[in-house]
This record gives sequence, C-alpha cells and structure tokens, in this order.
Amino acid sequence: MLPSSERKICFMASEAEAAQTSKVEMIARYGQVSAKQADVIVALGGDGFMLATLYATQRLGKPVYGMHRGTVGFLMNEFLPDGLYSRLADAENALINPLRMRAVCVDGSKVVALAINEVSLYRAGPQAAKLRISIDGRVRMEELVCDGALVATPAGSTAYNYSAHGPILPIGADVLALTPIAAFRPRRWRGALLPKAAKVRFDVLEPEKRPVSAVADSREASSILSVEIASEPTITHRILFDPGHGLEERLISEQFV
Repeated sequence: MLPSSERKICFMASEAEAAQTSKVEMIARYGQVSAKQADVIVALGGDGFMLATLYATQRLGKPVYGMHRGTVGFLMNEFLPDGLYSRLADAENALINPLRMRAVCVDGSKVVALAINEVSLYRAGPQAAKLRISIDGRVRMEELVCDGALVATPAGSTAYNYSAHGPILPIGADVLALTPIAAFRPRRWRGALLPKAAKVRFDVLEPEKRPVSAVADSREASSILSVEIASEPTITHRILFDPGHGLEERLISEQFV
C-alpha cells in the first residue's frame, strides 16, 4: 500500500460555485492527476454529482470519496480541506451493485441504463397507470393502479423509495425494495421485499391511454410498453466514507430523525 502522502488524487467537481472553488483549493494543496492515473477519485458536490461521478468512472474501478459541496449529501463526507490523506487512509468501504433497466418503448426503441439508487416508473398523463408485475417470470400482480412504482437498492432506499413510504434497507442486505407510488388498487398496497437476485418486470396496460415513463436514476425512457429490472453483479461501485459515518450508520440514523 502506498504511503498516504503519495496517493494520487483526481478531484472532480460539479458546476456549483462552491464545488468549483473547493476544487481549485484542494488541487493547490494535494495536486491533481487524471482519473485513469489516480489511486482515488474525490468528488466535490452533492449526491447527484456523486452518482454522475460513479457512472463516469465505473470502468476504471477506482474508489470514490465524496465531499459535500452541493445540496443533498447523503453519499458525501463533510468538506474539510485539512487532513485529506489521513481521511482517505482511514476511510470505510461500501460496495454497491447497481440495477440494470431494460425498457421497451411504444415506438419499438429500447433503452438500457444503470441505476445506483432506483428504477422508477411514473404515469406520464392525466390518468393513473396500470401495471402488471412479474417476478422471475411469474405474474405476481395482474393489475396495479397507481401513480407509479419503483425498485430500489439498499443504497437508494432512503431516497425516492423512502419518500414513497418504502422501507429503508440495511446496506449489507441482499434485498431490493419494490414500492408503489400512490397505489389506488389494491388500495394502500405497501409493496414487497425481494431477493437481490430477483428479476422484476413491469408491463404497462393500456399504454396509449395511460402512458408511463421509466427512469434509471437520471436516464429516462418515455412511453414504455415494459421494463425489466435486475441487479447487475458484474459492476461494483466502491464508495469511501469517514469512519463511523458510513452508509450503514447513515441508514440507521435516517430512521431516527
């Protein structure tokens, strides 16, 4: 292992003024190399920028350490200019497998995208969506009338999933949350917990009359006929957190706010 002072760092920042200013300051202190040359990537921004950084660098297999210079900072560490080498040396690892979405649209096009937090479906017109839900090839619900539904990873369970009254999942749990959004029929259906290896399929009923869109984090597929969602075990994101402030602790703390 390299001495902490010899670790090569690539700083990446969002367009926010605070993030850009901090990037200049950190580069002056610790130097800068390309993402390909780096031992670790430091992302300066909010959670949205952290997700963008993970996607942009996933082929490199480099750990990413976030510092909060944005709006929401659930995936970020506190921004402190001093002692970065020591913080990186002591950091805890969180390993995350994303979801892979495969959507088929009304016009015949297909959209394939990854999601670290969740894949969500939502109605794109004035009428409620009607969805058929299948798990591992078996129809489990013939018709869900709702504003939408989502499948969330443990890492994403405190985001949109939690706002939709879905469960918070421990980061080490090999489960996914399937959560409805404003379910009308079955009324107040609360969703389901699924094994991480489960393959979820939504078929849109009456797609012309009741259009539905699907979003994998920030990648959207409009007017879909169906979408298949499954965990992608061949891709692993490595996120670094300060000791005592890792994802496991944050997930627990979020439930006692």
